[in-house]
Amino acid sequence: MPFLLLFIAIPLIEIALFIQVGSLLGLGWTLLIVVLTAVLGTSLLRRQGRGVLMQLQRSLGELNDPTEPLAHGAMIILAGALLLTPGFFTDAVGFLLMVPKVREAAFQQIRKRMVVASSATFQSASYRRPTGDRGSVIDGDYEEIKPEPRRTQGPSGWTRD
Repeated sequence: MPFLLLFIAIPLIEIALFIQVGSLLGLGWTLLIVVLTAVLGTSLLRRQGRGVLMQLQRSLGELNDPTEPLAHGAMIILAGALLLTPGFFTDAVGFLLMVPKVREAAFQQIRKRMVVASSATFQSASYRRPTGDRGSVIDGDYEEIKPEPRRTQGPSGWTRD
């Protein structure tokens, strides 16, 4: 039900704002502002998207929780979509989501409402540390395997030993 209300309310708000701004500035200036916000939004999306992508890579490289950079990335993508959508209300919300402090506050609000049922940390073999008193000594058994003689293929496609 809340999404239905949003899908009805947002276009009505945009139409009302277009009428108000259009009557104040005229059609040409109104359309120019809409196009300029889309161009500016695309530029901000690229710049901030790169920064968040670097944070995400750093977080994954250090085996930290990537939740926050992922959430910021999702909000930046949403902001970019809102800025590309023609309208003044969606532009205002999009520009707000481009501000890191606003995204941080939104992330904290979302985090308060989320409940994590379980979590797990996985480490690859290269990151495991030896346990116990043995330090870096690894015990193991081995079995020597003799390779089979190599078979060659003649020009006609037949295999010979």
